[in-house]
Amino acid sequence: MGRSLLGIEDLDRAGIERILDRAVAFQPHGGPTFAKVNTCTGMMVVNAFFENSTRTRSSFEIAAHRLGADTLSITAAGSSVAKGESLVDTLNTLSAMRPSVIVMRHQASGAPHFLARHLSTPIVNAGDGTHEHPTQALLDARTILDRCGRLEGLRVVIIGDILHSRVARSNIFLLSKFGASVALCGPPALLPREMAAMAAGVEIEYDMRRAVRGADVIMMLRVQLERIHEPPMQAGEYFRFYGLRQEHVDLAHPDVIVMHPGPLNRGREISSEVADSQRSMILNQVENGVPVRMAVLERVLLP
Repeated sequence: MGRSLLGIEDLDRAGIERILDRAVAFQPHGGPTFAKVNTCTGMMVVNAFFENSTRTRSSFEIAAHRLGADTLSITAAGSSVAKGESLVDTLNTLSAMRPSVIVMRHQASGAPHFLARHLSTPIVNAGDGTHEHPTQALLDARTILDRCGRLEGLRVVIIGDILHSRVARSNIFLLSKFGASVALCGPPALLPREMAAMAAGVEIEYDMRRAVRGADVIMMLRVQLERIHEPPMQAGEYFRFYGLRQEHVDLAHPDVIVMHPGPLNRGREISSEVADSQRSMILNQVENGVPVRMAVLERVLLP
């Protein structure tokens, strides 16, 4: 796969640390904006997004511009895929234009891996189906490190639709490499027990109050209704059993932080009181998306 970044599972801890450490140099550090470094001037980043995205696509575009690279954005509706052309032919066409890297989001799990085997252009996975979302896990780790100073020894609870979450998978892989304790919590239909086998030491819990007790980090997830034929419960019932409220935060560690990859649905997964509280790192995650993706693109473009 060469210089491609396809997932967290195949990265070693040292490689992850290099990206996270480099991202620090790109953070605004209290300034009005991110620094422009122009280390990738003259390079072309193609953002090929075949699934809807706001945060990921925008931050990849900003990251590329901050590095001095040019960008071209492609969506499914605006590409020849909408006319019946195969994904391989579309990406081969783009590759023939000699971009420096293709950043790709696709609804099919494994799509970036498949294309990385057929294209010479490096590929960065911006989310593939229910498989992985590596740059989200990296920015989540950077956010935790900024606030907590470490990953090792932390109790991180991930709550919600684990079954369909590429964010959960990438975070489980990353956190387990750094010695964090990971607990997964959600409705049984959205959290099969076999998911405990994803990494060593992963705990399964179906009772939210037990799950959050003593947690250092609470990471909420969106219920991915677009991937579910029949929701396990209605919105009000889901919020009653698995929506994060202040009463749950009070059971966690006094310095707990609350995270959510977005888009968040208030009143289903999280209360406004918690989402807007001092414990919420949701906007910090969004902000860290740019420096982390700058570090990822620089790693791929300047090996």
